[in-house]
Amino acid sequence: MENYNKSASGQGEALFVCGGCNAKIGAGVLSALLKALPKTSHEGLLVGFDSSDDAAVIQLTPDIAVIQTLDFFPPMVTDPTLFGQIAAANALSDVYAMGGEPVCAMNIVCYPEEATRDNAYAALQSILTGGAEKVKEAGAALVGGHSIHDPKIKYGLSVMGTIHPERIWRNNTPQAGDVLFLTKKLGIGIITTAYSAGEVPRSAFDEAAASMTYLNKYAAEVLRKFTVHACTDVTGFGLSGHLSEMTGTDFTARLDANRIPYIEAAYQAAGEFLLTAGGQRNRNFAQGKIHFGIKDFALEEIIFDPQTSGGLLFAVSPAEAEKIRPAFAEAGISLFQIGAIEPRADYPIVVR
Repeated sequence: MENYNKSASGQGEALFVCGGCNAKIGAGVLSALLKALPKTSHEGLLVGFDSSDDAAVIQLTPDIAVIQTLDFFPPMVTDPTLFGQIAAANALSDVYAMGGEPVCAMNIVCYPEEATRDNAYAALQSILTGGAEKVKEAGAALVGGHSIHDPKIKYGLSVMGTIHPERIWRNNTPQAGDVLFLTKKLGIGIITTAYSAGEVPRSAFDEAAASMTYLNKYAAEVLRKFTVHACTDVTGFGLSGHLSEMTGTDFTARLDANRIPYIEAAYQAAGEFLLTAGGQRNRNFAQGKIHFGIKDFALEEIIFDPQTSGGLLFAVSPAEAEKIRPAFAEAGISLFQIGAIEPRADYPIVVR
């Protein structure tokens, strides 16, 4: 299969400019489409798409709510097992970002008919195996799915999880004075795109792959011990887009430019104008929403860069922040303090 030609080393490499979460429809277009839909509801609906949150939440009993999410995309790597792992980790992340536990998952598969005629099922088997590995790691059950023929390969999961209705982490409920944390470095979209063009070293791609396949399960397990005011995961709309959803109309996020975490090769690539289509869509959408108090084009691109299976972005009180830092350190999980939430100023996001 042309989409999974391996390198001489036999390992997977980045291939698609618009693979992974870089393939998302732009936030502005998507918002307009959703607003035009007929209104629907359910008496138990706690979280729908009106707040652009990570998943839907429906209350079933006083103590149980169901989290429902779905995510799939084209490959951004050539190794099929790695692609399956990344796509599954990305889909499972939405449940963790709401504070929940995944219960079961179903595969979503698009696969070229001509490949099946050539009996080229090996790559598809590897994709499904990679996804199943991450579902198993999450402690959830893989219970089936749906597959169709399509000229382009696409894979992901529909995931159902559970949570107590009073313990939901929403994406838009921070409080003034909160400390902002991020659990993974940025620059994934830039790295996978630049690597496909041979512009960044293999070590940078390996760092990005390790980040994308690392489940947010572990960060969420630590966070559940504390009071979290707001949480989301950073994916296709980049740090800028997901943070603007968090601030809403009432708050401003002030980011410390010196504390924004990124893969070093991504910063270098951005400085050489190795950019992504998704990053430019995010930049366009962010016009009027973000103010840069610094002159650093590469860092701007890092902030706009679409992430695939990115980290958790969360807001907590300064008192909780003091307890969370050592808890993450003890668990051996990366944690980056990137800024703070303040009452609304001129922009939703300010970088200084």
